[in-house]
This record gives sequence, structure tokens and C-alpha cells, in this order.
Amino acid sequence: MKEEELKVIGPGDETGGHPSAIYGPVDSWRFGSSLGVDLILQASVCSFNCVYCQLGSIQIVTGERRLFVTTARVMADLEKAPWRGADIVTFSGSGEPTLALNLGEALGAIKERTGIVTHVLTNGTLLHLPEVREALCRADRVSVKLDAPDEAMFQRVNRPVPGVTLAGIVEATIAFRREFGGHLDSQVMYMPVNRAMTDALCDLLNKIRPDEVQLNTPKRAYPASWFVETRGRYGREDAPARLSELRTIGAGEAGEVERVIREKTGLAVSSVYDGE
Repeated sequence: MKEEELKVIGPGDETGGHPSAIYGPVDSWRFGSSLGVDLILQASVCSFNCVYCQLGSIQIVTGERRLFVTTARVMADLEKAPWRGADIVTFSGSGEPTLALNLGEALGAIKERTGIVTHVLTNGTLLHLPEVREALCRADRVSVKLDAPDEAMFQRVNRPVPGVTLAGIVEATIAFRREFGGHLDSQVMYMPVNRAMTDALCDLLNKIRPDEVQLNTPKRAYPASWFVETRGRYGREDAPARLSELRTIGAGEAGEVERVIREKTGLAVSSVYDGE
């Protein structure tokens, strides 16, 4: 699919055949009941093409910001959704939410309407832009991806759009940390390929100094192609595409990683294996 084929959905459009910009709530190991907001909606669009992405191989890899779904349409979809039972509202969906020009507007509108804690999952590639940092400052919580401690592993695991570097993201995340008054998480996806790099990763965490480090491992399968259910939880029988299992780290390894991070940084750490 070419980028120009994407169509902005407005509030007056027919909804037949189009998924809602609001999905869930889904169960989150971090936050309980999480209502999803998808500001991309019609394809997978991101400035990363991570090897483990639950969306599968990203259809449009880009760093260009644009309007995908109007805020009016998001709010109309919100009114049809069971948002009152959610513990948190998470902006993630079908790609990188900071690519949406109306991210700040949508954050403000949803917070005003629901009063629920808002959360944005971002890969940090656009944090060097003051307007993106300003938009994210309207969220209560922001999680910034940090999967690699050096450029080679960053390119191998996250496969960013050309021109994006790990050093640039770390520098921009530090700048955002100074400006953001909410809760900042560094979110790390651990696999066997980056498991041995924890010590080096701690050096970056000590520069960023987030409020929390969240350890994850790719428990969700990797689909052959994007389909709308990849935004949340889906059963294997619901997947229209072939699914591939990814290599994960176990609870014991995660516990050791958590111990090292706590010891070398003093930061709070949560893990996908907590409570199991």
C-alpha cells in the first residue's frame, strides 16, 4: 500500500467496512484494563519496523507526520465504546502515534471527556521535534522504547527509517525528560539476541533516568501481515494471516535482568512476568 492511498476518515464518513479508532478495553500486564486509541487506523504505519512487532512487517515505514484520523471521528468512536470500565487510555494502535498531527489535540479531548489516565507508547524517533514533545506533555504517562545499547543492535532489532539513530533518540528522550511532568517509562523488549547487553543498556538508562523501566519479551506471535485485531489481543483462530512464534526470555532470565538493572541504576523495574 502506498502512503498516498491512505484516506483520512472524517466524522461524516460512512463507517461500514472501517474499524473503530477506539478498541478494547484489553488486559494489560502493566495497567489493568486498557482502552486503545488508534490514530493511524487503516494500515500499519511506523518509523520503525521492529523484528518482533505484533503488527507484523510494517506496511509504510516513514518519519513524515500527517493527519490520519480526525479527532472528531476519534471522539465519535469513543462514545460508542465501553470506556467507562477502563483503568487507562493508551495511544498505540496501528503504528507510531507521534506520526499523527492531532496527537496532542486527541489527548486533550479524551482526557477532558473521560478523566481517565492517558498513556502514549512511542519509539521516540520524533522526540527531537518541539511540537511532538509539546503534544506528548499532554499525556499522563509516556513509554519510550529502548531495546538496544548500541547502533548495530538498534539497526538490527528496530530497523528504523533511514536517518534515525539510537544516539539521536537517547538525546531527544533526555530533552523530553526535562520537559515532561508526567510518568516516563523506558520500555525494553528482551529477546535472546539482546539479552547479553544489559550492562551497556544500564549506561543509557542512567543517562535518561526514567521513572520506571518496563521489561517485556515478545509473547505475542509475529503475523505475516497487518490486520486490525493486531492492535489488541487476538486468538490464533481469529488471525487471517500466518503467525510465527518469536524467541523470548524466560521468567528466570527476566528476573536476573531486573536484578542487574536495579543494582546498576537504582531505578524501579517492572516485568511482564510479575505476578506469574
